[in-house]
Amino acid sequence: MTETGIHLEITQQKAPNGLRYQQLTIQLRRSDRVIYPAELSKLELPKGIDTTQGIVINGRAPIWLYGYLIHELHPTAWVACNDPRLGAVVVATHSKTMKIGQVIPLKDPGETLNSALMIVGPPDSGKSILSHALFQALLEIEPNIYLQRANWDGEGNYVLELAQDADPEIFKAANKGGLTPEFFPYHAQAILNLRRNKILTIVDVGGMVQLEKQPILEACTHYLIISSKPEAVEPWHEFCRDRGNLIPVAVIHSSLEPCQTLHQEQPYLEITCGPWVRGDATGIPEVLMERVKGLLGTSALS
Repeated sequence: MTETGIHLEITQQKAPNGLRYQQLTIQLRRSDRVIYPAELSKLELPKGIDTTQGIVINGRAPIWLYGYLIHELHPTAWVACNDPRLGAVVVATHSKTMKIGQVIPLKDPGETLNSALMIVGPPDSGKSILSHALFQALLEIEPNIYLQRANWDGEGNYVLELAQDADPEIFKAANKGGLTPEFFPYHAQAILNLRRNKILTIVDVGGMVQLEKQPILEACTHYLIISSKPEAVEPWHEFCRDRGNLIPVAVIHSSLEPCQTLHQEQPYLEITCGPWVRGDATGIPEVLMERVKGLLGTSALS
């Protein structure tokens, strides 16, 4: 390994409230965006960092890289990590004007909201696998997107990226949560914040039609149904389109057999394809990819 795949850039920024700060942006330079712990020994902070001013770390990267950067930036007035769902969260400070846990809004609430695509459908249809595959495919053309898991079943991206000999059910059980009154309102606010920061937000909301998910409906703009049960499609249309006034993008009839059949293109895409199973998932159909790419950088009113 002759060079690091990590690029760090320092810029001056100004928050909507007038706060001036430095932003340290992380860019993963390899096409697969893979980096290795050994690369930390070769990593240097950019020149010109002003230690009398605060700094926000921004960019998609492993937690160990964030830990290293927070340590290296300790001499600065304060350090915050940008969470696009919340804002910049202060994690270290020497300043009387900044407190640990303080959230600094980095976007004006009045800015344009981009689209949020809700992935829905009954259990065991392939929602988590489809949303992850769609997210990974879109990352190759647009890094500024986000996949929000708005469910408590413990099935995050890390489960889908486990080694094939690992049992995902063990990890899911260890991280499974439960529904609280604050759960969906919290995620709805996170989605609204993501829509200000990201070109597109993909939202996985779990497999049940629930009235408690109303805040999520209000925060999203579009929906995609994936279902292994034909009779389950219409209830999701009623929930998302009729109750939530969301725009349908596609209906995918999930199949365990390898296939790809196009049924219609308007008023929304309808296809049968599969399989959508861990370790043996089909690729994203080109016609679906093109339809979702049309949402990049758009709002429901575009």
